[in-house]
Amino acid sequence: MIQKDEYFYGGSEPVYPSPEMTGSGEWKEAFKRAKEFVGKMTLDEKEAQISLTSGTNSETSCPGFLPAISRLKFPGMCLADAGQGVRGTDFVSSWPSGIHVGASWNKELTLARGKGMGGEFRTKGVNILLGPVVGPAGRVVSGGRNWEGFASDPYLSGVLVGETVKGIQGVGVVASTKHFIANEQETNRNPNNGVEAVSSNIDDRTIHEIYLWPFQDAVRAGTGSIMCSYQRVNNSYGCANSKTQNGLLKTELGFQGGVVSDWGAQHAGVATAEAGMDMAMPNGGDFWGSYLKDAIKNGTVPESRLDDMVLRTIASWYQMGQDNDFPTPGVGMPKDLTKPHRIIDARNSSFKSTLFDGAVEGHVLVKNIRNALPLKSPKLLSIYGYSAKNPDENNPTDGLSPWLMGSGSFDYQEFGAGFFGWSGATPETTGIAFNGTLYSGGGSGATSQSLAISPYDAILQQAYEDDTALFWDFHNGKPAVDPVSSACLVFGNIWAAEGADRPGLRDDYTDELILHVASQCNNTVVVFHNAGIRLVEEFIGHPNVTAVIFAHLPGQASGKALASILYGKENPSGKLPYTVARNEDDYGVMLRPDKPEGIFKYFPQSNFTEGVFVDYRHFDENKIKPRFEFGFGLSYTTFGYSNLAVEKDGNRSFEEFPKGKIVEGGQEDLWDALVRVEAEVENKGEVEGKEVAQLYLGIPGTREEKVPIRQLRGFEKVLVGVGETKKVVFELTRRDLSVWDVRAQKWRLGKGEYNVEVGGSSRNLPLSGKFTV
Repeated sequence: MIQKDEYFYGGSEPVYPSPEMTGSGEWKEAFKRAKEFVGKMTLDEKEAQISLTSGTNSETSCPGFLPAISRLKFPGMCLADAGQGVRGTDFVSSWPSGIHVGASWNKELTLARGKGMGGEFRTKGVNILLGPVVGPAGRVVSGGRNWEGFASDPYLSGVLVGETVKGIQGVGVVASTKHFIANEQETNRNPNNGVEAVSSNIDDRTIHEIYLWPFQDAVRAGTGSIMCSYQRVNNSYGCANSKTQNGLLKTELGFQGGVVSDWGAQHAGVATAEAGMDMAMPNGGDFWGSYLKDAIKNGTVPESRLDDMVLRTIASWYQMGQDNDFPTPGVGMPKDLTKPHRIIDARNSSFKSTLFDGAVEGHVLVKNIRNALPLKSPKLLSIYGYSAKNPDENNPTDGLSPWLMGSGSFDYQEFGAGFFGWSGATPETTGIAFNGTLYSGGGSGATSQSLAISPYDAILQQAYEDDTALFWDFHNGKPAVDPVSSACLVFGNIWAAEGADRPGLRDDYTDELILHVASQCNNTVVVFHNAGIRLVEEFIGHPNVTAVIFAHLPGQASGKALASILYGKENPSGKLPYTVARNEDDYGVMLRPDKPEGIFKYFPQSNFTEGVFVDYRHFDENKIKPRFEFGFGLSYTTFGYSNLAVEKDGNRSFEEFPKGKIVEGGQEDLWDALVRVEAEVENKGEVEGKEVAQLYLGIPGTREEKVPIRQLRGFEKVLVGVGETKKVVFELTRRDLSVWDVRAQKWRLGKGEYNVEVGGSSRNLPLSGKFTV
């Protein structure tokens, strides 16, 4: 039995010192002004500097707060949750969650969501938005926070996080992209009762090609903040890991902003400072504050490191223009909503269409037989299932309420066991939320519902207009079913939340409900509000289950969006951002979180032995047939693909390694477009629709390397009218064509033949071509 942490020393390569901010690129002016700001602090004011390295209490509900320095006209900074909208306050919107955005595959809509969401944070006086999420990256299929991220693919996540960062920061709010890095399970995420946090043990190539990839896109987009994670990486805590923070982030990616700890993720003082963490939240605790001052005084931590910590934070403040007409920090974040407070309405009516369109496009239709959908003025609809209606309560109370934590639909004692560590309850044993539909998952990433339209509400309104008769039963597992129903709609959900991983990928109660209804209704439509992957083998082949929709977590426009799809006012266009297997075992070692065992009872280990073969890469490599493949989704029309053209850019360098200088995101020539691919998409059906054309690349590798059969390297979502043909264009960059060379420590452009495939999903690729390097 391993008893001491010293056993693991050296498992994560040490990288020191922490690189100082350079003010390169677009940060030049902000860097200059921040230098002047720090320069105005005399040696006697080091306490003021130190105050900007950790949070403090405030008269707001901001989860994190940096104090003001009045002499320098610095008003302080509010940090607030989270990546799906402002949490814990009133007069804000509930935006589609990350998984829903991922299922939309829509770049323009993602950018608009970032702008709209960022605008609400700004109006509420939030300087730093604690999101977006690209870690977890979906490795652990039952991970409790997968819903906060975009996809189980680094390329798709990278594109969407880049658009999100641009949108948020385009309105002057700092994006804090999180959780850095390989934060893939909630089980044992923190040290507890003598057991250290789980260690994500990961090799150099895998961390670059899978887990660092989307963070690289966020840095390239200019993210002003990165949040370091709870767990250990190669047995070094995330916020004290010099290899990941100093090496990968600040050196290799040229990150110019600041690194903030996840709340309570700091477990050392000097070690976190030297490893590149710049801000401790929610406070300095037993490690920074006066202790950091002592470390500076006695020379244990160089004064230049303190200057760089503050410089990075203040530069982000200047970079977003927050020194000019930004609202008072936390002005719209009252400490207690049950007490009289000033109304700050952050909602912007011009983004109503973004909320609605975003909700629509994250729905994925995976089965539709016998023209079950769209509905056409049905005579009788029967609605069943706990996820059709709104929760019985949506009301803020003082303190840690179900409303605050996004668990109004779930058993709060079970949630509390996972998130708060409450005794006397088992965390999330049911896996579903019995008390109503889901707009988001639970925990710090939850949204605040102050206006939310449930599926039942929206269907009721449409039924009224169509003079449709309605029956419903939201409570019984074996409801009475009128056999003359035109259609029976069954609503289930998949609950997930921060603090605990999911107990499974399906549940008996909902499967039995679906089969019970289907046995008596020959047109049964199933809708899941799923905060992650949901298996469907128990019922998917039943002849009376005519349609299945993964509705994900749509935010406040949920019901309105779903009704528009059900009745054909909107054509479904979502695609799966993950792979749905036939059986749990198909996911291999990635099915469940790792737990303490054997000699690692006190030091749980999670070995990423699958390497780069996650999600569809795993299914392709092991020749496993999925139920629904990555990138799959049906429409009310059909699309055809033709005229593939592949052309190399003769004016670009195809040398083996990049030679460019380090800019935000890495070496600048990694972003050179080397190959152009074109294809045509034709609408062969009877209604207009949006298609996501996807490009997958087969990259040659060396004999020592196992390279995935195909990897997503481009996607374009286009609206195609009836009988119309649209051209799609993909630009492949040097990074897109490369693998990480562990010897050279650079992205290597391999010599050989590259396979190009284009189509509607990762296993429906009618167009294929090649080019040679």
